Amino acid sequence: MSDWIDVAAEDDIFEGAAIGVDIKGHDIAVYKTEAGEVFATDNICTHGHARLCDGFLEGHEIECPFHQGRFDIRTGAPTLEPCVDAVRSYPAKCEGGRIWLQVQA
Repeated sequence: MSDWIDVAAEDDIFEGAAIGVDIKGHDIAVYKTEAGEVFATDNICTHGHARLCDGFLEGHEIECPFHQGRFDIRTGAPTLEPCVDAVRSYPAKCEGGRIWLQVQA
């Protein structure tokens, strides 16, 4: 497993929203739920090549801005067609007012 990487301040993401970050050439979406939980997945939809951070976050699902397919941000699993292939998810945590991710090369 790789080391934890500091990617953003907790205050950089509003609850119920997402941001895109670039980590070692990986485009990753970081989400903060209404409950203040943080999660991370690949940022590119497996169906329409849209940036998921530009989609609509509801609960633990992100809706792709192109075709309204959805993914579970906890696992990356597709939850609504036309999305059928999962996006990769990454371990995420909040510590010391910062958001940390584990991203393997």
